[in-house]
Amino acid sequence: MEKIKISVVRYANSYPFIWGLSKSRLTDRALIETDHPVVCAEKLKSGSADIGLIPVAALPEVAGYRIISDYCIGACRKVKTVLLLSNSDFDDINTVYLDYRSRSSVALARVLARFKWKKDFRWIPTGEGFNFTGIKKNEAVVLIGDQCFEMESSFSYGLDLAEEWKDFTGLCFVFACWVSNREIPPDFIGEFNSALKYGVDNREEVSRHFGGSGVMSREELHHYLQNNIDYILDAEKRESMKIFLDLIKKSQ
Repeated sequence: MEKIKISVVRYANSYPFIWGLSKSRLTDRALIETDHPVVCAEKLKSGSADIGLIPVAALPEVAGYRIISDYCIGACRKVKTVLLLSNSDFDDINTVYLDYRSRSSVALARVLARFKWKKDFRWIPTGEGFNFTGIKKNEAVVLIGDQCFEMESSFSYGLDLAEEWKDFTGLCFVFACWVSNREIPPDFIGEFNSALKYGVDNREEVSRHFGGSGVMSREELHHYLQNNIDYILDAEKRESMKIFLDLIKKSQ
């Protein structure tokens, strides 16, 4: 039987999912790969993956997408890994460089700029090898992922975009959710969600396993997973996703 192909984000916020899947029996039925968020979306769009943890902003681009899990990458307060960073005061920023690994975070920055901050920035995409800490005066960067822990101290000014969304809407934000591009057998989905739950329910063990392998110590990783990431895709977060997608349309 052909294995079901799963693409999961490789950042620390997804460690519970990666760990839970690795401990499940799905390893016999699935091919699991870790990718940047934008690559997860591209794989699902092209059909080179069947299930992906993809940026919410990319959902409309996946034909016939199905949300197959009540787990997600969300935040109800500071997320700490999706930031707008600069060495100039916010009111002096006129140019924003966009992290090439992101879709939802870039779209979130654009939505906040238009509807909350009332700012008309010059937006510049980046590519692999871009020097985020080398930006000039009056410039800023949208930075995502584990490197935020590494680079935030290099800047004198920062905004946490999840916190900005919460202040704007009163709702938690969803960065990515689990989506399939075709019908998946119900027994596989059941086992898949059990694996995700196992990882989320054992974040302390996940932190012991992954802590120190990246830029965060075990203690820092556990605090981040426990306090900054909200994994449950409940009714409030689904409403937040709808509002976000509607605002993306209005901002285009």
